[in-house]
Amino acid sequence: RTIGDRIGEAKASGNLGNTLKILGQFDEAVVCCQRHLDISQEQGDKVGEARALYNIGNVYHAKGKHLSWNMAQDPGYLPQEVKETLQKASEYYERNLSLVKELGDRAAQGRAYGNLGNTQYLLGNFSEAIAFHKERLAIAKEFGDKAAERRAYSNLGNAHIFLGRFDISAEYYKKTLQLSRQLKDQAVEAQACYSLGNTYTLLQDYERAIEYHLKHLVIAQELGDR
Repeated sequence: RTIGDRIGEAKASGNLGNTLKILGQFDEAVVCCQRHLDISQEQGDKVGEARALYNIGNVYHAKGKHLSWNMAQDPGYLPQEVKETLQKASEYYERNLSLVKELGDRAAQGRAYGNLGNTQYLLGNFSEAIAFHKERLAIAKEFGDKAAERRAYSNLGNAHIFLGRFDISAEYYKKTLQLSRQLKDQAVEAQACYSLGNTYTLLQDYERAIEYHLKHLVIAQELGDR
């Protein structure tokens, strides 16, 4: 501010906002991220503007998750305050998405789609969540980003469960399992086995359910995860 560096001030405000978000001070975080947005717009800095929109979305997303953790409910059954907070997150992600499309930034589009999928899932809009996660998946494949691809499969599996399409969920969870093995991530592999066990229970294929729950158990024991 002293040297009149507006772009620098905008970036510093954004960093403050992100730090406050991590500290759980969501309302203060929004004020700082909004300042980042205002200055970026005033300076015609489209990249900064996109980043600020994304960050504000993240703050509302984190606040919504934080509020809903205290209430432990299924996605979609949310108190008004949580719903409004997640809807705000969604709106900012949408604004970010249209701007990064304009800028032709595919990686940023991928992140926006993933977060839109997650907020729609929490809001109980499972079909919308699926559409966004499919977009996320396509971009992850484009970039050869196996970790993002793995997360997309997992999220697609979760959303299909709530639509009662258990067979489709099982296929997505199998892909999650495959990729977690490729990535040598045992904790995620265990989680995928757990999800598959539950999905096969829902499909009333108890033999396979047992098989996957046993795999989950073995990894949990290996990891010493009580």
